[in-house]
Amino acid sequence: MSAAISNVRPEPDQLLADIADYVLNYSVDSAEALSTARYDLFDTIGCGLLALNYPDCTKHLGPHAPGTTVPNGARVPGTEFELDPVKGAFDIGCIIRWLDFNDTWLAAEWGHPSDNLGGILAITDWMSRTRIAEGEEPFTVRDVLTAMVKAHEIQGVLALGNSFNRVGIDHVLLVKVATAAVVTGLLGGDRDQIINAVSQAWLDATLRTYRHAPNTGSRKSWAAGDATSRGVRMALMAMTGEMGYPTALSAPGWGFYDRWFEGKPFSMQRPFGEYVMENVLFKIAAPAEFHGQTAVEAAFALHPQIKDRLAEVESITITTQESAARIIDKSGPLDNPADRDHCIQYMTAIGLIFGDLNADHYENETASDPRIDALRDVMTVVEEPRYTTEYLDPEKRSIANAVQVAFKDGTSTDKVEVEYPLGHRRRRDEAIPRLIDKLRYNVGTRFPSEQVEQIVALAESPAELESMPVPDFVELFLA
Repeated sequence: MSAAISNVRPEPDQLLADIADYVLNYSVDSAEALSTARYDLFDTIGCGLLALNYPDCTKHLGPHAPGTTVPNGARVPGTEFELDPVKGAFDIGCIIRWLDFNDTWLAAEWGHPSDNLGGILAITDWMSRTRIAEGEEPFTVRDVLTAMVKAHEIQGVLALGNSFNRVGIDHVLLVKVATAAVVTGLLGGDRDQIINAVSQAWLDATLRTYRHAPNTGSRKSWAAGDATSRGVRMALMAMTGEMGYPTALSAPGWGFYDRWFEGKPFSMQRPFGEYVMENVLFKIAAPAEFHGQTAVEAAFALHPQIKDRLAEVESITITTQESAARIIDKSGPLDNPADRDHCIQYMTAIGLIFGDLNADHYENETASDPRIDALRDVMTVVEEPRYTTEYLDPEKRSIANAVQVAFKDGTSTDKVEVEYPLGHRRRRDEAIPRLIDKLRYNVGTRFPSEQVEQIVALAESPAELESMPVPDFVELFLA
């Protein structure tokens, strides 16, 4: 006879408690983290505004029942929608992620921590508008920046030593966890309520099928919106008293560790603080999967040498890290933009041919250019062990790639190596002016120049920004 399983409800897993304590008790004081969060906030919203130019994105937006509005609802930048905070979080998260242009975090797991802004902005706008209607004080943008730092940290620290993709789980699980935690805190939840919400999030593991050949598709562009909205939903449920699952991670047989991680608990390389926001990666050079960003920069550098010799190209060698070789090395047909922006050969070919790479280059019109596949067909992707080692080194965190082109006459270009992408912490001084240029362009696709310059000026005015009520901030971005 087997031993009976105890039904005594245990204390919560230590990680659930650590996340709750961090949300409730940690004071964000790092000037670098707050400054980076400020730029991240504007860059993230700008990416969302750019995505509104693509109908495949905008078809996902708006209330579930067309024509309905929510009193004091969450507003979606660049639109006229006022939604319940769960759908508002989905819509904001969807536009943020659609073009694969918002920030990135690379480690044993990867992801995009600013995806959590969908939930953070929806909740703080909705709650602030409700508070104002009741004569109470709204949230300020400083509250948003603090929540961003904490959401980045939860998602990013969990990613440092734990590869969810290797067991088939999509990284948006960590968006659900981080959003559930910080949003429950913003709602005024206590320690138990945060633990309950976060435990629910861990039960929501999602397969990565939609990110990989032969099934790559547009779900990867709205999955983060879905994840941050799920985090909001779980937070709201926890605030009603919905129970949690204290050993969602460690329960024998049925917990996350036993089902997905062969019984091994997560590796936690550092305590929660402000590390992730300080080291987050911005996408500046191009809207492309981040493991290939430096390959694109190398291609841009080679463009002047080969633009008039494309027909003479014999071979192209892309030297990369293990992660890029595993997830974005693709041959054969690429069926849609979501497929193309996760193919290192495609993005490198675009850089070599045009000396530029933007979202339009993933659309069918450009993809039909025969020169692209002609270059892809002669490309070889090889892993450089040093690149892989330094990619995982916490003191370096490089994302290196190199590109070399050989011609039919036996000559070749130099091997152009780029170890740190433009959006890396080591290149911040070089990157911030370019990030502002990116913001100005993205916002300018939706708004007149006077409104654009007002937004850009605010991005460079931290004291004014941090004291601004969230509804006033959101109104700057409304259609």
